[in-house]
Amino acid sequence: MGTSTGPATLDCAVPDDPDEIPLFPLPQVALFPLATVPLFVFEPRYRQMMTDVLAGSDRRIGMVAVAEAHRGEMEGNPPVAPLGCEGEVAGVEKNPDGTYRVLLRGTRRIRIVDEQLPDGERLYRVARVETVPDLVDVADREALHAGRTEVLGLLSELVQHTTPAHANAFAPERFDDIDDEQLVNTLAQAIDLDPHDKQQLLELDRVRERQHMLCALMRFRIAELEGGSGQGPATMH
Repeated sequence: MGTSTGPATLDCAVPDDPDEIPLFPLPQVALFPLATVPLFVFEPRYRQMMTDVLAGSDRRIGMVAVAEAHRGEMEGNPPVAPLGCEGEVAGVEKNPDGTYRVLLRGTRRIRIVDEQLPDGERLYRVARVETVPDLVDVADREALHAGRTEVLGLLSELVQHTTPAHANAFAPERFDDIDDEQLVNTLAQAIDLDPHDKQQLLELDRVRERQHMLCALMRFRIAELEGGSGQGPATMH
């Protein structure tokens, strides 16, 4: 009988831990490693944050979810989930009014070690964070690849229900250049799921388990839509 090695981490260059980065708490938007999200930054505190980030050399921000019971407290400093995702600014446009349009690319999952609230001239929160790696071993990679067909099949069904005008144009081949891990994280990022479900997906250490839960969530959403009990169409960000 051969010996097996432990789970491997996704290839991603990350700094040594612990590391201090600005925090961007949001109630509805999640970020996953290897995925990207567009953001519109308009609040003064986060405009200041973007100015400071762009003046640095690494352009990193920690995106974290606001605790579910405190999503109505965004004007203050509501409690946040202890686990989030670091993003690197991949594209940015500053508007004449001082707001920003930003494209953020997920680099690594992070856990907050300790946090500093706004202080003095700094209007935004910062935190020391440590890396929480995505785990993928040989067996996981085989299972992820085997499950790819199911993922894309469920995505096709979801498109048929939510945007039927585009269903005939849906082509799984458009994802051929995305590897199995990135596909799972990109869809977990892009599909309009409940924020609580997205946080649960993000907190799963093994990408194969994330794929399994993502499929279950898509099947549930499709069943809702087929039964006419959905709360409106799911959308892609």
